[in-house]
Amino acid sequence: MISKGVSYNKISEIFKALSNPTRLCIVHGLMEKGSCNVSYMEKCLETSQSAISQHLSKLKAAGIVKSKRFGNEIHYQIANEKIKRLIEFVFNELISE
Repeated sequence: MISKGVSYNKISEIFKALSNPTRLCIVHGLMEKGSCNVSYMEKCLETSQSAISQHLSKLKAAGIVKSKRFGNEIHYQIANEKIKRLIEFVFNELISE
């Protein structure tokens, strides 16, 4: 059944981006911290800066995160409240079972 007004491709892209454990960890970390830069994520995740940047690029393309420049630094944060609610649901409801 196909519903009018539903973008299955967009929803699929969001879930595809969140299907990677590192990207899911990045998103969860951004929810807890609010915003941070790649250097901070590099220390927390113990992953290279280039790998984190690639993950962030996929998250941005899916509309999950957005970036804002502060001088020489780029800070990342969750793009919208709907994404936050989705991730909160996953962590609060599905993981706690």
